[in-house]
Amino acid sequence: MFAWRITPSLLALCVLLSCIVVGCAPTANEPNLAEVTHDRRGDRQSVIATFSIVAVDPESGVCGAAVASKYPAVGEVVPYVRGGVGAFCTQHYHNPDFGPRTLEMLAEGKPPSEILFELTRDDPRADTRQLAIIDHRGRTAQLNPIAAPERSLWWGGMSGRFYACQGNTLVGRDVVTAMAAAYETTEGTLADRLMAALVAGDRKGGDHRGRLAAGIVVDKPEVDGDWLNLQVDKSDDAVRDLANKYVELEHEAKGEWENDQPPWQEMPVERETVPAEN
Repeated sequence: MFAWRITPSLLALCVLLSCIVVGCAPTANEPNLAEVTHDRRGDRQSVIATFSIVAVDPESGVCGAAVASKYPAVGEVVPYVRGGVGAFCTQHYHNPDFGPRTLEMLAEGKPPSEILFELTRDDPRADTRQLAIIDHRGRTAQLNPIAAPERSLWWGGMSGRFYACQGNTLVGRDVVTAMAAAYETTEGTLADRLMAALVAGDRKGGDHRGRLAAGIVVDKPEVDGDWLNLQVDKSDDAVRDLANKYVELEHEAKGEWENDQPPWQEMPVERETVPAEN
């Protein structure tokens, strides 16, 4: 009978082979790169839990997006917009490379459904991403993070006439349905309706972890850069602060309001806030 004798060198070889086959877990001081992504500024970031809306006006070519989250400077990370082309949001394991690629494919006339396929067909993390695409004609495509962890519940999305809204890590489905209803029923410009949708989602509870940042971006054809870009990067009550900034703003993207009152009926409810993180 044959007997194995485990020597120190044999033990070391076994450990090495096991690392090659199954991979070594990171130490307490090492980041797990599978849990990390990068934003458009090149900073390493974690999962972006948020709720957002993309929308277009096919007649004018105005395109826009609005977003809110318990994530700092979320308006600089999630939305990508180009007037006369469309809008795109990438969240929950977002990929910043997707933004420019999507806008270029939209500019080439590719439909959102085809673009979504192109982005995700070779993506090993596709099931953990939440994406929303809308072109200047109002065609949409969405992807939800079906492999999201328990902490990311609730997640989902819906679309309607020239818009799509979506979110993850929410208090419940009412956040998304309220956003959709507000966008569809609000009288005003595309920017007014985007703000109304964000306010409505926040009033229903928004991100279940709290409110930290919010932003709105609206682009117009033949205007270099963003036509409207309004951000709240860090706040104890981000959507309320963004709504107040929008109300006070003088900008042609806004509509004509009766008695100078915004077209949404109520501001976000005052609830116990989660202090802004340092």
